[in-house]
Amino acid sequence: MRFGVVFPQTQLGADPALLRDYVQAAEGMGYHHLLAYDHVLGANPDREGWGAGRPYDYKDMFHEPFTLFSWMAALTERIGFMTGVLILPQRQTALVAKQAAQLDLLSAGRFRMGIGVGWNEVEYNSLGYDFKTRGARVEEQIGILRALWTRELVNIEGRFDTIDDAGINPLPQAPIPIWIGGYADVVLRRVARLGDGYVAQEGAPELAKPLCDAFWAYAEEAGRADQVGLHTRLATANTPQNQWEAHIEGWKGNGVTELAVYPHGDKLDDYLAQLRRFKETFGF
Repeated sequence: MRFGVVFPQTQLGADPALLRDYVQAAEGMGYHHLLAYDHVLGANPDREGWGAGRPYDYKDMFHEPFTLFSWMAALTERIGFMTGVLILPQRQTALVAKQAAQLDLLSAGRFRMGIGVGWNEVEYNSLGYDFKTRGARVEEQIGILRALWTRELVNIEGRFDTIDDAGINPLPQAPIPIWIGGYADVVLRRVARLGDGYVAQEGAPELAKPLCDAFWAYAEEAGRADQVGLHTRLATANTPQNQWEAHIEGWKGNGVTELAVYPHGDKLDDYLAQLRRFKETFGF
């Protein structure tokens, strides 16, 4: 199993020195990758029809992942970068292909793209995309991205995007891996058919087992079980240290191949202390 870290971007703030110290410390401890979440806009929770139970609003800070990772790539040498997840259907496909290829170049191949369809209809509407067609659009986008990353010129006339004899330059060194997050059955089938890995939700492994079992069954059915991975997270705020080993053993039973630690605390030193304790516990 490979261990990464979650970037605590809603808590760490906007001081570039803190962001630098976090990623450099994680790399120095030997963590494999840094995972960052994505939102362009946060909505006002008091708006009419918003409803309760939304995980984020306009008060939560989200750094833009392509810019963040490009900057962090210049400050590091080994640690990988992963979006977890980029809300792909609310973005221009060709622009994402270009941004990802540039990040691949600047990081010397250390980037992979976790994608999802998201939940924030306000964000979709504000960016000019249809929330209701996001599932159909993301499937088309995956094919277009891979075409743009591997061909000098692309001719595609799709339902949502058309590229007329054009291409990006420079191309990435290799096709950028696409991991897919979500929990609906249609998402699990999509990952098995099209993805390089499944980005599972953080939580108790026994609760996630039905989803993971279904994912692996679909991957086996597609003849791709040996070509895909399974990523999850461990939030130290929800899983105390004396439960870490049992938590990870449970996820191993689900077939997990990667786990990112989401540290908690009130300041940078707290986050780094959690990461050090985790590394000392598992000795990687």
